[in-house]
Amino acid sequence: MKTIYFDNAATTPVHPAVLTAMKPYFNTAYGNPSEFHALGRKAKISLEKARTNVAKFLGAKSQEIVFTGSATESINLSHKGLIEAIQGDFHGTQKPHIITSVIEHSAVLETCRHLQRTNAATVTYLPVDRFGVISLEKLKKAIRPTTVLVSCMYVNNEIGTIEPIPKIGSLIRRLNHAGRKHRIYFHTDATQAIQYLPCDVKVLGVDLLSFTGHKIYAPKGIGALFVKQDTPLVRQLDGGGQESNFRSSTENIPYIVGLGKAITLIHKSKKQTILRTTRLRNILIKEIAAIPGITLTGHPEKRVPHIVSCVVSGVEGEAMILHLSDAGIMASSGSACTSARLDPSHVLTAIGISQELAHGSLRFSIGKNTTARDVTRVIKKLSVIIEKLRLMAPEFN
Repeated sequence: MKTIYFDNAATTPVHPAVLTAMKPYFNTAYGNPSEFHALGRKAKISLEKARTNVAKFLGAKSQEIVFTGSATESINLSHKGLIEAIQGDFHGTQKPHIITSVIEHSAVLETCRHLQRTNAATVTYLPVDRFGVISLEKLKKAIRPTTVLVSCMYVNNEIGTIEPIPKIGSLIRRLNHAGRKHRIYFHTDATQAIQYLPCDVKVLGVDLLSFTGHKIYAPKGIGALFVKQDTPLVRQLDGGGQESNFRSSTENIPYIVGLGKAITLIHKSKKQTILRTTRLRNILIKEIAAIPGITLTGHPEKRVPHIVSCVVSGVEGEAMILHLSDAGIMASSGSACTSARLDPSHVLTAIGISQELAHGSLRFSIGKNTTARDVTRVIKKLSVIIEKLRLMAPEFN
C-alpha cells in the first residue's frame, strides 16, 4: 500500500538534490570553518555561499543572516536577545513591552511567557477574527510608549491564514519615523511562508525573520534568523563567538549547505509550485466542504496554498488520524508541536470554534510529491472513515 503524505506543514522529506549537496561535508569536506587550513577554508567558503543564497532569497545582506538549529531557536534568540539588549534603556518600574497574537506558534508564545515570568517584559496578546486575521486597528491601539517588539507570524501553521505582514511593517515604520523614544522592532515567523509567499524583508518591513529547514525539504536541526543591520541583539549561546557573535557553536556545515541548496531550489520553481499546489488545494477544499458536518477553518481567500484545515463534528481528530494512517494516509490534527496535548487547539478556540468541535480538527498539508490521485484517494477514504466513526459515536446512534 502506497503511503500518501499529507503532513508537509509538520515536516518534509529531504530533497534528493539537498542530500547530494550535503554528503561531502560529512566525510570528505568535514573541516571546521574556524580553522585556517585547507579543509577549514573549504568549509568556510561553503558556509558563506549558503549564507549568500539565503540572503539573496530574502533580499538581505549576507551579514544579516544567522544560522541556528531551528526556527524555535531563532525565535528565542530574536525575542530574548532583543529584550536583553535594550533593558538598559528602561528604568524604575518601566519594562519593555511586546505585542504578539494569540494564535502564534508555541515557540513565540512560550518565549513571551518566559519574558513575562522573569519580569523582563510585559506582553499584550492580540485577538484575531474568525478567520484568524489580526486587526491593524487593534494592533495600533495596543502600542504603548514602551513597546519595543511586535511579533506576528506570516502564515498560521494550523489553519493556513496569511497575516497582513507588509501592512504591519508599514504601520511600524510610520510610528518609528514619528520620533518615538523607544524604537519598535518587527519580527515575523515565516516558516510556513518561505515556499509560497514573497519574502523580501524590505517589502515585508521586518527587522527579524525566522524560519526552519525541515519544512522546505532541508533536514531537521537547521534554521535561520534574519537580523536587520543595527538591530540590537544579545546572543543566547555563549562560546566562541561564531555567526558574527550572535550564536556561538561550531557551525553545522552539512545542514547549512543543505538549507542553502533547498532555498535555491525554491527560488527556481516558486511560480510553478504555487500554481500546482493551489490547484490541488482548491480541489481538496471543494471535496471536503461537500462532506456533511465539516467546517473549513482559516481565511477563504487569504490562505497559503499548501494548508487545508477543517473541523469535523461528532468525530475525534486523533481517531481520524489513526484510521487514515491505517489506510496509508498521513495527516495531522492541528500543529505537530502541540498535537500530543489533550487540550483543544489554542488557534481554533481563538477563532471561535467550540472546545468540543475543536477536538475534531484535521489538517492536510500538500507537498511537492502530492498528486491529484492522492487527493482523490484521501477524499474517498475520509468520507468513509467519518461515516464509520460517527456510527460508533453515541450521539449519532
